[in-house]
Amino acid sequence: MSSDRIVGIDLGTTNSLVAFMQGESPVVIPGEDGSNLVPSVVALDQNNQPVIGNGARNSLIANPERAVYSIKRLMGRGVEDVQEELKFFPFRLAEDLQPGEVLRIRLGEKKVGEKTFTPPEISALILRQLKRNAERFFGAPVTKAVITVPAYFNDAQRQATKDAGRISGLEVLRLVNEPTAASLAYGLDKKQNGIVAVYDLGGGTFDISILKLHDGIFEVIATNGDTHLGGDDIDNLLITIALDDIQGDLGLDVRRNAEVVQAIRKAVIEAKITLSSQDSTKLSVELPRGKHYLREITRQQFEQLIQPIIDRTVGPCKQALKDAGLKPEQIDEVVLVGGSTRIPKVRALVKEMFQREPHTDLNPDEVVALGAAVQANILGGGSEATENMLLLDVTPLSLGIEVAGGVTDKIILRNSTIPASATQFYTTQIDGQANVAIHVLQGERELAKDCRSLARFDLKGIPPMAAGMARIEVKFLIDANGILSVSAREQRSGKEAEIQVQPSYGLTDQQVESMILDSFDSAEEDFRKRQVIEARNEAGTILAALEKGKKSPAWGVLMTDEKKKIAKLEKALIAVKAEEDYQAIRKAIEVLNQATTRLAELMMDSAVSAALKGKTMDEAGDAAEDRGEGLTAPHPMAKAEFE
Repeated sequence: MSSDRIVGIDLGTTNSLVAFMQGESPVVIPGEDGSNLVPSVVALDQNNQPVIGNGARNSLIANPERAVYSIKRLMGRGVEDVQEELKFFPFRLAEDLQPGEVLRIRLGEKKVGEKTFTPPEISALILRQLKRNAERFFGAPVTKAVITVPAYFNDAQRQATKDAGRISGLEVLRLVNEPTAASLAYGLDKKQNGIVAVYDLGGGTFDISILKLHDGIFEVIATNGDTHLGGDDIDNLLITIALDDIQGDLGLDVRRNAEVVQAIRKAVIEAKITLSSQDSTKLSVELPRGKHYLREITRQQFEQLIQPIIDRTVGPCKQALKDAGLKPEQIDEVVLVGGSTRIPKVRALVKEMFQREPHTDLNPDEVVALGAAVQANILGGGSEATENMLLLDVTPLSLGIEVAGGVTDKIILRNSTIPASATQFYTTQIDGQANVAIHVLQGERELAKDCRSLARFDLKGIPPMAAGMARIEVKFLIDANGILSVSAREQRSGKEAEIQVQPSYGLTDQQVESMILDSFDSAEEDFRKRQVIEARNEAGTILAALEKGKKSPAWGVLMTDEKKKIAKLEKALIAVKAEEDYQAIRKAIEVLNQATTRLAELMMDSAVSAALKGKTMDEAGDAAEDRGEGLTAPHPMAKAEFE
């Protein structure tokens, strides 16, 4: 077997898998125990050596303080983001964590030597096990992989996943969105064209993606989701109910007893699975002091309890359809992904939303890994099955910078196809300005304060020029993994600066989820505020230019009546500029602009005459190009802490 073989990996919240293309079909590589699924659980054995998978899962009840699971829910997140989550986990965080710092998880007991791990390190141990499984299967080293991530993973969560791959000894050739990977496996199987909705409800995350399949091209046209919604939430709800029952009926508070909580967790997961095929089941757990917890739960009760959780998937689905410009009846196929889609109530909800029976013929646990293998095959040069296949994915949130007045100027819009690049031009506000601070933002709101700050960097050493003369090119580049780089270049001088956005842990789940919702709720007021800010900026520009004009020889050429009229209109603009009526500000700008047209022409004539003295024709052309136009700056004005 070739050592250059590329595998596809589904690094899941509950289970992880590794797959490859065998001939014309993707297949999952089994582990040492013959199972295709490797539980995403890591534990320390008695010698403090890591155990991964089923062996680690067996430690959850016997030694819960030595095991960690659902680590994907903590990837790329900070200590302030996970406080509510931790009450359900047996593991603990390091005590000295600071806000904004990467999480560190404590495993083991102090008396026998506990260890701390970051979430990427835990994920790397899972990836390393999958790598070993593949190497045993092929009898050769495996060093390259495609790894899937939730479509709604932000920049920090994607970076954390890439870090995990690097720690595990894998070169991550591509991060692929999970629903997109599922569509690759589906498309390879169906070989048909049409619009496909991929509904992906896993253990810890939910994604909905709308794709167009056409002659081997897989184009994502909209995506939405919630990076903090999945089967774990159902488990945690049932655990909470059981703990309340035990305290209320039996008088025992076992919330701090990690072994009992994990025994309850195991029981509720088994009950959840049973209720997908049976009408009722029993929760049965042995408790301290010789007591026993026993409760019967029917499917009807279960469905009533989980309804609020699965209803949280409706909003993202409707928004994805809206973004795609489609109605439910225009969707040709609906594909289910993720183990939580085995729940009959979830399938009924999907059927109701999309007005068609969803596909259940593909294994929802394996389809993402199979799709990752297809993409790995495409990147590796392809085969007859994949040679004409092309994957076009999208970025889930808009990216831009802060400009004058605290406004967000979006440079790459959400649901833009990636890889993507876009350029916007800006200028300076102050005469002689030498530095410009670039503030990179992510989000859908009109004002910078309502978006998430991703990075700041400075463009320094700009040669002193009059305000508005500098021409600053800001370029955004999102690579195929959805990771952002930003550069800025002053074109006249060639001075440039760039940054790859690498936040320590990035957006919280709630912020990611609420950004778009907030943008719709606040759109009208946001837009009005933006119009006021932009009108004031424009007013400031023309007033500053007028002040210069008054000091120029051209001012002396004007008639007294012209000067009086300009002064009156200038006073009116200054007065209205402080108000909130952007239409009144723009009207005052327009009137003053018309009144100063002759002044602008006289100033231009004077500037050209001065520029032409002693110049060659080529030099005269350069001078004419540099003079600008009228009394307003030619580009939007870059905001920030200018020096």
